[in-house]
Order: sequence, then structure tokens, then C-alpha cells
Amino acid sequence: MRLLAGPIVCGAILGGGCGGPGAGVDLPPPTPGLELRGEDFAQARAAFSTRLTRHAPPPGQAQALPAIPDAETVEYASGHLRLKAYRSRPSAGPARRPAVLFLHGGFSFGEGHWEMSRPFREAGFVVMTPVLRGENGQPGDFSLFGDEVGDVLAAADVLASAPDVDPRNVFVAGHSVGGTLAMLAAMTSRRFRAAASFSGSPDLNIYLKVSRTPAPFDASSAAEVRLRSAVAYASSFKCPARLYYGEDEIWVQSSTSRTAVLASRAGLDVAAVELPGDHFSSVQAAIRESIAFFRQHMAAD
Repeated sequence: MRLLAGPIVCGAILGGGCGGPGAGVDLPPPTPGLELRGEDFAQARAAFSTRLTRHAPPPGQAQALPAIPDAETVEYASGHLRLKAYRSRPSAGPARRPAVLFLHGGFSFGEGHWEMSRPFREAGFVVMTPVLRGENGQPGDFSLFGDEVGDVLAAADVLASAPDVDPRNVFVAGHSVGGTLAMLAAMTSRRFRAAASFSGSPDLNIYLKVSRTPAPFDASSAAEVRLRSAVAYASSFKCPARLYYGEDEIWVQSSTSRTAVLASRAGLDVAAVELPGDHFSSVQAAIRESIAFFRQHMAAD
């Protein structure tokens, strides 16, 4: 494991001496238009309305919602949309447990996504994975990290209100597309005790080039791109966060380390963590690290 930036940054890792948050760190250059913004992300997002150029579901093969034997389906409302989510079956007894809102990768939910979150459940967390607008035949238009953030926050409210969940200890985590959404959600709401992104992309320009996902909006619009790029609002994290990625994921290294350093310089408990492996093989180690991280930040009785 390599800690690339955090609350205390040491020269042995990043160059320069030990100092305050991000002291002595040479920042990777920003993508033009994605320099650090002085405004809060939540306020900027609230004032912005995305303009879709395509009203359609996410790209890729649509599939029906699968049956998951060890999960129950629940409904949540996001604006006028009624969407589905999968969550751990309620446990017996009056005790309330910590919970993780786990955001799946890709643009549709499958059984493998529920299996990926198993370590959280085995560690005692209630887990809920929302299926977002347009996915798996659900209503709503795909907006690529836009209105989906609202779906994430609506699902978090439902999770926090469940009788077996401790609302003080709700965490957010996600892989790939879900990791990007986890960052944006943690910049929007104070709902979460801490956040973990696994191979999320803080820079939408890079994401579009690498993934070749067709943008359902005008990708030449600086505002549209900026409001989907966590790196431009790195000082807006509203809870401690860890941004994990695999050492083979060269395309996210620069923007992730830049995001963490900028957040640290703003006095926030945010760090980028490099782990052995690639986009998929690094995830289980990252989840184990995040479980320990979440436990460190649990609210005590």
C-alpha cells in the first residue's frame, strides 16, 4: 500500500519534508478548466441544471433486475422517480448497526456487484446498493454523474431511516462509476460518516477519453464537465475520505493524487491510496482497508 496524500504528508512518499497537509507536494497539473474552484460543490450543483442532448437509458445491454437470494429489494423515491435498491435482509433484535451505501460499477446492476460488497456485510455492516435512473429498465434518463448523485442521496436517506440502521454511522463506498459517485455524494451531503472510492475518476475529461462512454450532454461545455469532476471541488468533501486505486491504473493516478492533496491542503481528512493490482484485482484489498477506515470513524455511543 502506498499513501499518496493525506492529513499528514511525508517526504518519503511524495518528496519534500514532513509538514502540514500537502506541504511540499508538487501537484500534478490540472486538466484545463478543472482548476480548484473556490465555491462549494453542493452550492454549485444546486444552482446548476444539466442540459441533456440525449434522453435515453445508460449505454450497453439492458438487463432485468436479478433475483439476489440473500438480499431484499426496497423502493426509494428520487424526485418523481420510483427506483429500486438491494439491501441486506434485516437482522433480528433491537440493535442498530452501521451501514454502507455501496455504489456499483458500470451502468447496470448485476449479481457480481452484490457479491463485491460481501466483505462489508461479513464485517457487520448493513449494505444497500441502489439501482440508479435508467439502469436495468428503470425510469429516468442517463446523465452520467449528474442527476444520479441525487439518486444516491435519496437512497442514503432511505437506508439511514431503516429501523436496524444507526443513522449516525452511514458510510458511502463505490467501485469505478460508483467510486466517482461516492466522491461526488460525499462533496454534496453531510449524511455520510466517511467515504471510500475504489477506482473512481475525479476528472471527467480523462474518464470520457479512456472509457469512450458517449456523454449525454455537450462535453465541450466547461460547466457540464466541471460539475462531474471531483478534482475541481476537492475542498468540498464533507466527511473523511479515502480514494483507492490500483497501481496499474495509470489513467486515474494523477487526478486522484491531485484531488487528495488539494483536499488535504484545505484541512480535510482525505487521502489517495495506491494498492497492488488493477481496476478489479485491487478492489478486495481496498475494501478491507476501507472497513478499517470506517471503523475508525464510527460515532461512539
